[in-house]
Amino acid sequence: MGADRVFAYGAAAGLLGDLLLGDPRRGHPVAVFGRAAGAVERVLWHDHRGWGALHTAVCAGGAVALGAAAARAARAPRFPCTASVLLTGAATWAVVGGTSLAREARAVGQALESGDIEAARARLPHLCGRDPQALDAAQIARAVVESVAENTSDAVVGALVWGAVAGVPGLLGFRAVNTLDAMVGHKSPRHRRFGWASARLDDLAGWPGARLTAVLATAAGGDPRGAVRAWRADAGRHPSPNAGPVEASFAGALGVRLGGTLSYAGRVEHRPVLNGAAGRAVQAGDIDRAVRLSRRVSWLALGTCAAVQLLCGRRDRRTKGRTS
Repeated sequence: MGADRVFAYGAAAGLLGDLLLGDPRRGHPVAVFGRAAGAVERVLWHDHRGWGALHTAVCAGGAVALGAAAARAARAPRFPCTASVLLTGAATWAVVGGTSLAREARAVGQALESGDIEAARARLPHLCGRDPQALDAAQIARAVVESVAENTSDAVVGALVWGAVAGVPGLLGFRAVNTLDAMVGHKSPRHRRFGWASARLDDLAGWPGARLTAVLATAAGGDPRGAVRAWRADAGRHPSPNAGPVEASFAGALGVRLGGTLSYAGRVEHRPVLNGAAGRAVQAGDIDRAVRLSRRVSWLALGTCAAVQLLCGRRDRRTKGRTS
């Protein structure tokens, strides 16, 4: 079985496993990696970009090396080809987080719809790092929709893209880079220099997945023209090169306004409004619409990545057949 089919079957199995099982309650591989990365940080931390780059190389490189070793072992002659499919499926299930994202988002949405804003505030930190006490119901709903949009790219589509490019090492490497950015990439006094390399590498690794997410959200949403218009007009105004296209296309597809003033750990940021001319304020009911759009985008991303892999594999086999 070729690598193209291994990815297609394995990634489909992993995404289905995430849909049916969600994340494990204990011992999640991403959490294990996070603890290991934290231990490495305690050894290497200096207020210097070079030490931060070393931290990124050790942690992300270690994840890629582990994935490469596992993939090589699964291809050993003594194992059937199903071993590679099972490994790809397990790796996909470990790195994607679509079901947990949907569950947490809907929990906040249900609390808002029942009028329990304190329950919504208590649940919001499961999705994003904003200060929930500073937000009213509409701002909480907006924060959830923005988190659903951004994490569709970070927690699902980006991983599938790199899995299609580099197999299991790509899956694990992308998730490692994304986790490192969440841990040290923010501009706190401790991580302003140390986390620079992780933040920049995450921008590079997330670039293709963010664009594919934006394209698929445009195609799968309820207003393709509105999504394109918001993407073209507003994405470049967002401070993140990857969150901008994703959030703008989701805003246009859902017909809502995203962006604006927000607060992280006591630090207030004034971000540009996305789809401000055509969109309305986010309501609690929009959270479920965003989750459904996220699911459609995730499965379309799997189909797109698998189709590209299969086409490239067929072309390579034809080329080898002509030259042999």
